Amino acid sequence: QWLYLRNLEANVPVQAVFPNFDDTLREGLRRETELFFSSVVREDRSALDLLNADYTYVNDRVAQHYGIPNIQGNHFRRVQLPPDSPRRGLLGKGSILVVTSQPDRTSPVLRGKWVLTNLLGAEPPPPPANVPPLDATKATAGGRLLSMRQRLAQHRANPACSRCHTMMDSIGFALESFDGVGRYRTFDEVGDPVDASGVLPDGSPFGGLDQFRAALASSDLFRQTLAEKLMV
Repeated sequence: QWLYLRNLEANVPVQAVFPNFDDTLREGLRRETELFFSSVVREDRSALDLLNADYTYVNDRVAQHYGIPNIQGNHFRRVQLPPDSPRRGLLGKGSILVVTSQPDRTSPVLRGKWVLTNLLGAEPPPPPANVPPLDATKATAGGRLLSMRQRLAQHRANPACSRCHTMMDSIGFALESFDGVGRYRTFDEVGDPVDASGVLPDGSPFGGLDQFRAALASSDLFRQTLAEKLMV
């Protein structure tokens, strides 16, 4: 309930955009997260391992999705992750990345809201009425599609959207290295290099996922929020 895995079943990625996503992968990503969380509890590990743990659980289907080699069979097994792996901790779990995406693309807004609500205890207010949706097909004067950052910048130009989106979007950009079904990527949907930099709620900048993860791990807000969620 804390991690919103209950929403995974209802999220159906567009097959034309993500042809390799199916129910088998969906269930595998859910199982990975459940096994990972269970290991932190059963082994009485540090709560910070929820963000930093250098291991996860995969079968052949999840390993293929993540690009982890030499895994065969449907049974899940614990695998050690290299120090630079983007899969460390909850932020690298495909299940969470799927439930915080739109069916055909990533969503820095949803991902930023998820982090604020579930890891930092600062849920943003609901959007005001009559806010137009993000235009996924908007092009520049030269006919080139706008990047996600550019489209969201235009969205934030609406004063009614600016306050909350400035906070959500900046945090959500930390996870832009993952596409809408949680695959790691170095180029975004318009072919530009992924920019995963942003700004924390206290105004501190971060340069990418590793710096963002480290900032969360050092935050008292994360500890307080985790305690609150466990009490709930």
